[in-house]
Amino acid sequence: MTLRAVVKGVGHYLPERVVPNAEFEATLDTNDEWIRARSGIERRHFAAEGETTASMAGAAARAALKDAGLEASDIDAIVLATSTADLTFPSAATMVQAELGMENGFAFDVQAVCAGFIYALSNANAMILSGQARRVLVIGAETFSRIMDWTDRSTCVLFGDGAGALVLAAEEGTGTARDRGILATDLNSDGRHKDLLYVDGGVSTGTTGYLRMQGNQVFRHAVEKLASTATKAMARAGVDPEEVDWIVPHQANIRIIQGTAKKLGLPMENVVVTVQDHGNTSAASIPLALSVGRARGQIKDGDLIVTEAIGGGLAWGAVVLRW
Repeated sequence: MTLRAVVKGVGHYLPERVVPNAEFEATLDTNDEWIRARSGIERRHFAAEGETTASMAGAAARAALKDAGLEASDIDAIVLATSTADLTFPSAATMVQAELGMENGFAFDVQAVCAGFIYALSNANAMILSGQARRVLVIGAETFSRIMDWTDRSTCVLFGDGAGALVLAAEEGTGTARDRGILATDLNSDGRHKDLLYVDGGVSTGTTGYLRMQGNQVFRHAVEKLASTATKAMARAGVDPEEVDWIVPHQANIRIIQGTAKKLGLPMENVVVTVQDHGNTSAASIPLALSVGRARGQIKDGDLIVTEAIGGGLAWGAVVLRW
């Protein structure tokens, strides 16, 4: 028998404040048509004053636990993907651990920007396969509205805040691609491309900084690298593209999503798309999309899913799983 990390529950949280594209027209040389045409984004959510990455992560975690029919005491570990943690330390994951009342196990953050949730899933899968944990809460949460330069129309209209979470649990499988759970992962990074997407500040420089991006260059790398990593992960899982029920991509830009699907030879009807409602929520976007796709009735038990992301670093990767 083969051990698999199986999804047992999913949930998400979005801040109450919804910001339509038109809200930017008063302060920027932009409009709803311009933003939609270049990104597919129509609206996004911004965290309220006092609302933080950890508080949103906690809300998403509670929703996922409820969906799984589990309590915090049933969880062995929390892996939280974020680039916008509340504090330099401790980790946002340990803050969620405390907020959930979880006194056992361990918790830590993963920072791989928009690819963070893929990296977190891969880490959680490895811990389950190694026997270090039986049940892992995997969270992606971001407050990117706190690192925006509100004078830069090329970036500040693209991002939003939110959180999503999955509960993974160890289950025995047959060792075939028909098993439920994570079937394969693929991780990559190339630090030579740092200047394409970064924040121009940090602890050792003494500033918080703002997000900076060379959008055209990121787009050029994204489609090629996302299609490549998805193809490698599918090959490792022993599945073909025509077997895939859903692509659940990082929700950065509708043109990247369309380009990647085309390169993989899959129709947009097989892609879960939420970018129009949430914008780019970085590490939160994939678990948000999984939760929304499940709530919509798109993702069903037994469906074969490919999820992929690319972010600053550059860092990118993919996970193949059966729901």
